[in-house]
Amino acid sequence: MAQLAVNGGTPVRDTTARPWPAWPQWDEREAAALLEVLHSGVWGSHAGGQVRAFEAEFARFQDAEYGVCNCNGTASLEVALRAAGISSGDEVIVPPYTFIATASAVLMTNGVPIFADIDPDTYNLDPKAAEAAITPRTKAIIAVHIGGCPADMDAFPELARKHNLVLIEDCAQAHAAAWRGRKVGAIGDMGCFSFQSSKNINAGEGGIILTNSKEYHERCWSIINVGRIPDGAWYEHHVLGSNYRLTEFQGALLRVQLTRLEEQAARRWENAKFLNEELAKIPGIRPLQVDDRVTMHAYHLYIFRYDSAAFGGMSREQFTAALNAEGIPCSVGYVPLYRTDLFRTQGTVAGAKVDYTKVYCPVAERACADEAIWLFQSMLLGSREDMQDIVDAVAKIQAATAG
Repeated sequence: MAQLAVNGGTPVRDTTARPWPAWPQWDEREAAALLEVLHSGVWGSHAGGQVRAFEAEFARFQDAEYGVCNCNGTASLEVALRAAGISSGDEVIVPPYTFIATASAVLMTNGVPIFADIDPDTYNLDPKAAEAAITPRTKAIIAVHIGGCPADMDAFPELARKHNLVLIEDCAQAHAAAWRGRKVGAIGDMGCFSFQSSKNINAGEGGIILTNSKEYHERCWSIINVGRIPDGAWYEHHVLGSNYRLTEFQGALLRVQLTRLEEQAARRWENAKFLNEELAKIPGIRPLQVDDRVTMHAYHLYIFRYDSAAFGGMSREQFTAALNAEGIPCSVGYVPLYRTDLFRTQGTVAGAKVDYTKVYCPVAERACADEAIWLFQSMLLGSREDMQDIVDAVAKIQAATAG
């Protein structure tokens, strides 16, 4: 039996000789686009055309009518909530298994995040748990497409209609993802994307809000542009807003990056299908399920579930250390958001209304404490041989520990 690399054995993959695909991926096209903006002397999007062009191109790519860019995905969520009219004391249902911005954006509007548990097979917000959390104070739901897998976009729009709620899609990890052949982002009322440096299309930082509603689009545009209105004067301000604008450099970079997205998304999807099939053969490993209605999974994260009992009681942290030592970068991912220090303080409207120390979502707890293992999107841009290394490394650890 092969000795594990963590114990001094030879790793499955020598990452010095065979590094994983680098991220971001770029070439002379990105360089030329940035130089074009530099030499134009028009660096701000209020006067330029790169950001406006990207807004239209990305909205079209994601099957949306309107898009408005801003400085990052976190701001996108906050702006969308403000455009939806969320204010002091309004409740917004969110999952606990997501990046902090999903909930902190609610706090920034003086709203109250209400955590509802996730589905054990997908790690997306569970529609039944969300409905059970609705009260007379509920004004919105944020459905996160975790890892790039669309949430149940049959159930959530129907739930929002039934209870007269605003549905916001958190698409920070879901570029190119699709439900029943329709890309995410404008299936709900608004969809918020991130272009932060780890994302599947990136400009270092950046964000966009997509919608099919002209009213929501104009509200978001106004908030992002210090309260101006699209046809108003420069010093004419109608609502409380701020300067969340993107630069022309970022717009130009994103336009080129977008041309790569479709091919990269297809490659991630195919490699993930291979991993789903092969990893499922290993005792103690269960890839997350993909609903048949998901017609494109973006795979910003590849997540599988780990059962220590099939690995001789090896803890998840010991397993990830062993997998990293075999040359397969991995992580255990999130903690339940309500356990972060932010929700242990009482310095917010939400903190005065909800005792978050008493919140407990058992599926999210299990995912965060025991089950979830993450692989990263750039790894899925590799070859079939690269994917086989992942399978071989997990199988090697299982064989060495199963006894």
